[in-house]
Amino acid sequence: MNANVLLIDLGSTNTKLVAVDINRKMIVATAKAFTTVGTDVTIGLENALAALRSQIGDIGRAEMIACSSAAGGLRMVSVGLVPQLSSEAARRAALGAGAKIVGHFSNRLTPAEMEKILGLRPDIILLAGGTDGGNENVIIHNAGLLARACLSAPIVVAGNKCAGDEIARLLKAGGKNFHLVDNVMPEIGRLEVEPCRNAIRNVFIENIVHAKGLDKAKKLVGNIIMATPVAVLNAATILSTGYHGEAGVGDLIVADVGGATTDIYSIAKGAPAGGAVSVRGLPEPFAKRTVEGDLGVRHNIDTLIELCRGHGLEPDDDILAAFRADPGRVPMNEREMRVDTELARMAVETSFERHVGKLETVYGPHGEMLVQTGKDLSQVTKIIGTGGPIIYSSRPGMVLGSILANTGDRSFLKPVRAELYLDEQYIMYAMGLLAQSEPKIALTIMKNGMKQL
Repeated sequence: MNANVLLIDLGSTNTKLVAVDINRKMIVATAKAFTTVGTDVTIGLENALAALRSQIGDIGRAEMIACSSAAGGLRMVSVGLVPQLSSEAARRAALGAGAKIVGHFSNRLTPAEMEKILGLRPDIILLAGGTDGGNENVIIHNAGLLARACLSAPIVVAGNKCAGDEIARLLKAGGKNFHLVDNVMPEIGRLEVEPCRNAIRNVFIENIVHAKGLDKAKKLVGNIIMATPVAVLNAATILSTGYHGEAGVGDLIVADVGGATTDIYSIAKGAPAGGAVSVRGLPEPFAKRTVEGDLGVRHNIDTLIELCRGHGLEPDDDILAAFRADPGRVPMNEREMRVDTELARMAVETSFERHVGKLETVYGPHGEMLVQTGKDLSQVTKIIGTGGPIIYSSRPGMVLGSILANTGDRSFLKPVRAELYLDEQYIMYAMGLLAQSEPKIALTIMKNGMKQL
């Protein structure tokens, strides 16, 4: 069978491949193998390629396009001014670029906080703060501390433009690798995150691939063009909105459960569905991603165990020990599958409650008011599950059903009713990569490839 394009994800747990026949607009084969990032990532890649060749033979001169979240993905520390404003804007830019926030700091950094930043071992630092023409002192102070610190992580500066020259002088004098871009919040209440996102993505391609030890993989596949979460976000967006005459499926939610993180994506405006509701906080992005670095079903298994126990569940200790000992382990029997499903369901439910908007009643001079923070996703009618713990679960509907609203709880603005779909062939990341050059084909393949539960 002919494969024109080979789409690759060097993941934190598994290396995955999707072979596509562009002319026939179809998937030829898929394969995966355990990611060997701890030793030599090309070993896992070669194992996956061997598994693919066993299905379709020699792949010939197929074009290879890759993304990666190996070695835990892109670890980012963000530093801002006011937590509710520029700091939150910086956080959103980072998440949309595929990063995982491992530390967040606001206002003037202290020496103790600088020690914490060094201890977090970030791959990249995002420095923001102040609207254009606003406070310059704090971001300049923070730039000075970063300039003098013993750290090699690239720094993306996306704050008050009036402080840009002084910040550049300080960081240059400190020998730092930095990128100066437009302010993520030039005015209060107005976000401009795309320049910052692009800079983070470029830093990932130029610097982080080397830092994660993925250089050898580049020799086999060419450039690793983006972080895996960016690819999934691209796929979800085009599936929702469509492309040049090819209709999308409308507003949707994607839950992506992995060994290291659980990511939630919502493609929807998220405006209040009801009438008399006031919205509080910064404007929400139409295409939104959140990542929970403490809710991976293998690398963060102890956190999920505590959450399960808080809900009256007692996962089998022997099985949990086996999962701890081997993060790449897939369930081997029904008992292991049941525990894995419980962990995945808890990861999805908790992650989605951190992602979705909330509704609360507040009391003011004119009586009761309903106030919304975050996105109202109550009217979203399509939920898609991806990631190994969902795709290979014996009960994926139970995992995804945890996203739906509980009858008695309207504080979380969860979908009231929705169709559940499974990314059965594990293709969403691949279609996000393919959409860079063949968006219409990627859309067609996704629409045909999602399995309704």
